[in-house]
Amino acid sequence: MVALLEDVKGAVDVYDLTAGRWSARRLPLPKDANITLVDTAGHSEELFATVESFLEPTSLWLADAARGRAAEVKALPARFAASNHVVEQFWATSTDGTKIPYFLVRPKAIKADGSLPTLMYGYGGFEVAKPPVYLPEMGKLWLARGGAYVIANIRGGGEFGPAWHQSVLREKRQLAFDDFAAVARDLSARKITSARRLGIYGRSNGGVLTTVAMTQHPELWNAVVVESPLVDMLRYHKLSAGASWVGEYGDPDVAADRAFIARYSGYQNLKARTAYPEAYITTNTRDDRVHPGHARKYAARLEALGVPYLYYEQTFGGHANDADPELNAGRWARHYVYLAQKLMD
Repeated sequence: MVALLEDVKGAVDVYDLTAGRWSARRLPLPKDANITLVDTAGHSEELFATVESFLEPTSLWLADAARGRAAEVKALPARFAASNHVVEQFWATSTDGTKIPYFLVRPKAIKADGSLPTLMYGYGGFEVAKPPVYLPEMGKLWLARGGAYVIANIRGGGEFGPAWHQSVLREKRQLAFDDFAAVARDLSARKITSARRLGIYGRSNGGVLTTVAMTQHPELWNAVVVESPLVDMLRYHKLSAGASWVGEYGDPDVAADRAFIARYSGYQNLKARTAYPEAYITTNTRDDRVHPGHARKYAARLEALGVPYLYYEQTFGGHANDADPELNAGRWARHYVYLAQKLMD
């Protein structure tokens, strides 16, 4: 039994070896979901798998590989009403011609006039794939209020294996940022949303993405959430765990590496007399993975340039910001209040 991603959607295939030849069958599990093998039986060909999607909470399924059957055993309770929403997948074309997939979660009834408030998320690093995921806070605080949600499966992740990651390492990193901008333009071309209604969110490595997106394409979005970010990419390797990421980004102490990093680094590329969106920057004092100095410096640079911004620093919770449930609830509330103020009427 093999759990896999096919066009960023989960599946489980069963392989049989008969007379020296392999044959494959796909188990009848939900589509457009993320599927994880949990356990297999030692005395039969049964297995447990968990399934989650954008609109359905995590459920446990029992499958019989020999008979090709699968049935839901139990599911977590739904945290938001999802019956009026739909999930679609589209493909944008990046600057080098590569097709970039993205998921769109939206209300079923929309006007194709670019007026849909849309939040776009991206990561694009460290071979981390971003398949469908159930996000209760997003559903409750954003979808239920009429917004749409997008995951841009840009290069740098693991959606299509190691090559998808390796294609944007080091000096090729700009391609990941191009992918993200390409998805934004595709959403606009389809008249799903527009710059006035589009916001972006990224954290950690995604903070590199959002700050570069803000500096390179301020005209594409009206809201930017920058959380626990890497920003000053010329000094990232000197702070906290930064030295362990040189293989991903390059070494700023090497002249050739420094040159290509400096061309995109969000901190160094902020410019005077530029109309940037008012960003919401947030970090955690106790973040021992990505130093809070990145967020502080970015905010200070914006202030020096006279660019409006919002800044919040939590003092407990670490890099994940979720050690305390109440503090985490407040964190998401701040995110979505900001996004609603910027993107909704």
